[in-house]
Amino acid sequence: MVQVKSPSEIARMQAAGAIAAQVMAEIKQAVRPGVTTAELDRLAERRIKALGGRPAFKGLYGFPASICASLNHEVVHGVPGTRQLVPGDLLKVDIGVSHQGYCADMACSIGVGEVSAEAQRLLTVTAAALDDAVAMCGPGRTLGDVGAAVQRRAEVSGFSVVRDYGGHGIGRRMHEEPWIGNFGVPNSGLALVSGMTLALEPMINVGGSDVMTVDYDGWPVIVTADGTLSAHFEHTVAVTDEGPLVLTARGG
Repeated sequence: MVQVKSPSEIARMQAAGAIAAQVMAEIKQAVRPGVTTAELDRLAERRIKALGGRPAFKGLYGFPASICASLNHEVVHGVPGTRQLVPGDLLKVDIGVSHQGYCADMACSIGVGEVSAEAQRLLTVTAAALDDAVAMCGPGRTLGDVGAAVQRRAEVSGFSVVRDYGGHGIGRRMHEEPWIGNFGVPNSGLALVSGMTLALEPMINVGGSDVMTVDYDGWPVIVTADGTLSAHFEHTVAVTDEGPLVLTARGG
């Protein structure tokens, strides 16, 4: 069942989102060659707690860290560890924060030093796809509109969307109904109503859309099947009568 939130619940989610956005900004500043993904994870956990939140990913389904850190062909669910960032890497950081009993979820793809022209174009397209998805989050729109917006942006650019994974509802729990695909048919699917809170997360690949799972210290990490680059951006968004409200905007 899709849960519709009250204005006070959305305000609490926005407080969680502000913590996530602040920590993401600090992680971006810390990303540089030689830094390990474990160091970024420790930074995230320390700062989330200092800002009054709780790392919502740590322990969720047994996940061992406070952030997901996925590199290059890894799509999502990468586990922080001893890997050092090198120039040209494409790092995807996913942060979940719980605050006042409510969750927020956001992700960003970050180039390490100077990246290839292809990687930069992928970053630009995937960030724009998230903007397109957010723009669809008004009453009377549908999940098909949201997915179609992401798919259109990716495919017109010559890229593909990951179809096996997508966004989700969010609130008291990190993952609520509905599942939100990054593809779809306009004017189809669940109708959006004011009070819905959605984690929108385009995942776009340079190559094909197929993904597979590899084991990383006992944790399943999702990678592109053809080994090509993938990018991932995410915001938590509330549907309101005035239009979409991004709850993970910095300063929100």
